[in-house]
Amino acid sequence: MAPRHSLPRLGLLSLLAVMACGPEGPEPAVGGVAPPASSSVVASPGPTTPVPEPPAKHGPALAVKKPISETYHGLMLVDDYRWLEDGKAAEVRAFSEARNAFTHAKLDAFPGRKKLEARLTELLSSASADHFWLQRVGGKLFALEEQPPKQQPVLVVMADENGAAKEQVILDPNALDGGKGGTTIDWWEPSPDGKRVAVSLSKGGSESGDLRIYEVATGKELEAERIARVHGGTAGGSLAWRKDGKAFWYTRYPRAGERPNEDLDFYQEVWFHEIGKPGDFKSVTTALPRIAECQLLDVSEDGRFVLLEVKNGDGGEAAFHLLDTQAIKADKGKVTHPWVEVAAFADRAVGGTLGKDGGLWLRSLKDAPRGKLLRLDPKKPELAKAKVVVPESDAVIQGFRVQKSKLYVLDLVGGPNRVRVLDHQGKGQGELALPNIASVRGLVNLEGDGVLVRVQTYTEPPAWWRTKKGKLEKTPLAKTTKADFGDVEVTREMAISKDGVTKVPINLLRKKNAQKDGKRPTILYGYGGYGVSLTPRFNARWLPWLEQGGVVAIANLRGGGEFGDSWHEAGKLEKKQNVFDDFLACARFLVDQKWTNPKLLAIEGGSNGGLLMGAAMTQAPELFGAVVSHVGIYDMLRVETTPNGAFNVTEFGTVKDKKQFDALYAYSPYHQVKNGVKYPPVLFLTGENDPRVDPYHSRKMTARLEAANPANVVLLRTSSDTGHGMGTPLKAQIQEDVDVYSFLFGQFGVQP
Repeated sequence: MAPRHSLPRLGLLSLLAVMACGPEGPEPAVGGVAPPASSSVVASPGPTTPVPEPPAKHGPALAVKKPISETYHGLMLVDDYRWLEDGKAAEVRAFSEARNAFTHAKLDAFPGRKKLEARLTELLSSASADHFWLQRVGGKLFALEEQPPKQQPVLVVMADENGAAKEQVILDPNALDGGKGGTTIDWWEPSPDGKRVAVSLSKGGSESGDLRIYEVATGKELEAERIARVHGGTAGGSLAWRKDGKAFWYTRYPRAGERPNEDLDFYQEVWFHEIGKPGDFKSVTTALPRIAECQLLDVSEDGRFVLLEVKNGDGGEAAFHLLDTQAIKADKGKVTHPWVEVAAFADRAVGGTLGKDGGLWLRSLKDAPRGKLLRLDPKKPELAKAKVVVPESDAVIQGFRVQKSKLYVLDLVGGPNRVRVLDHQGKGQGELALPNIASVRGLVNLEGDGVLVRVQTYTEPPAWWRTKKGKLEKTPLAKTTKADFGDVEVTREMAISKDGVTKVPINLLRKKNAQKDGKRPTILYGYGGYGVSLTPRFNARWLPWLEQGGVVAIANLRGGGEFGDSWHEAGKLEKKQNVFDDFLACARFLVDQKWTNPKLLAIEGGSNGGLLMGAAMTQAPELFGAVVSHVGIYDMLRVETTPNGAFNVTEFGTVKDKKQFDALYAYSPYHQVKNGVKYPPVLFLTGENDPRVDPYHSRKMTARLEAANPANVVLLRTSSDTGHGMGTPLKAQIQEDVDVYSFLFGQFGVQP
């Protein structure tokens, strides 16, 4: 089940997510009304607009304006900074370098920076080993191991959950580039006998991965088996082994010459490869969408069936295809794989597996927005005859594991998790005893009916627990850290959104006995998209903030999956404004409850959460004292012109549709910046190699805010050797955290 070991795409999810109008009247960028058209672009004549030099304290000279007129559905808009989209242009690089130099000069000057760096380095570099993405195969336990101060996780194998002390390193990516930490394991998959492991490796946060095969016993690579372009930032990647371990199905992108250059990040396909033999061939021949995301989910224990999930971009639609290997045909040297579609996009199946009981199991949202579990016979996979084993309940079914005679169902209850135990007929056998406000980020099979469960809370680091006689028992695979949250308490409260009805959960972290005096520096995190749920997560980077008496608040907004499919649907496409309304309601709740005040309230988010930051600060600039936005999207009218942006049309919408365009334009942060408005100080962070959100969004938003009011404090930090966050080396993570806190502490006058 390869996707269990790949960094989740989940749309524009960044690693942190696992973390008002002004007085000037109509936006001057709106020109006149042109004849109706879907979209047209015209370069405005004349020289570039001269701009004044801003006060020196606010940074480099303002970006020049090079107006481009574009008409959408009869509305002509002017984009002054389209030129900043070309990241390879010398003038664009000069813009980024100037802002980078200014940003680092400001952040480096913070008096408490050295103390911050020492504290964050201590917290993030001294933790014990953390094992994640476990899989038991061939009588062995495989895992990625994060072991500071190593820059990247290492692929290891051990005898069992007690054998970490005797584990064997299969692949250490840190050794591939001289210890710089620039090479990342995107995903990995062991062969059924545990003798080989397939690994996708990429560099510099690019997520552009190539496949390599390693012998488990020796760590030696089978260099002749390398395959290019198996993983990417648009549709991810995966692999499934044939039962004998001598062949596999894998995903890959088109290569140069196979499709036009503009399509090389689209049309992901499933191919088949036999080790030691040339001539790979396309396994799935059915036409798939241009924005298909193919994930090889599972192979049955007897090796007969292979399950494939095909997503229609990032909006939540999925189809499932099944291959019966006994039906594979060979005629005159040509092999045909007869994949059968079990569930189409309209059937609303969103998760699946081939269980140890021999059944095909699907998680369905059809007439069940919180999810139900179906069982089919893979020999006759007729969806209409599927048995509903677990009907919809009060909780959201987030995942499940089918063992020999037991069924483990991972539920989401508004944010925290629970695990139900049932038999294969759906009869309840109790729940696993989890800590309060906990999350489960892994269910791994053991022999028979047992499972390993990865549990963590906001205050307790992750640990693997095993089931034993119906109860949970902690294993040696538990992370320890110097980040002591013993003096931190967590409560869960509710804000009421703008509609006066919707209750939005807020998880609050602060030191015990902290008083509501309205004077506490507070960080409010949010995401709200793609059905992604912000579940409890231990995060050592929060401790320096909490130690200074600060508050951390994590909001479970609409657009996420905390309350099921209807919660997601209420925050996508034309309903995206609900996400921003929820977030602003949470901010006002924190002020009204006297935790903080607008001058001490910071907001932070990344990717889709970066869009949230842009929308929040432009819709209610008076409500915040600082904004930190990582790898965000801000020009919503240009998102779909980039490869990954096209995958997000099913989540955000398209400018080609009049209603969706109206919604996009109404909240697009770049277009809603008003001249003359004083916006809160903002730190934009982006990575030059980001394959998911083009860095030009951050450049354009920076330029627009600077031009709107030279008094605005706008910092732009561009990393030259990272991307969207995936694969960022440890040192780079620490430096980013130091920069973020130097900015926030500096704005709020806090001296650590």
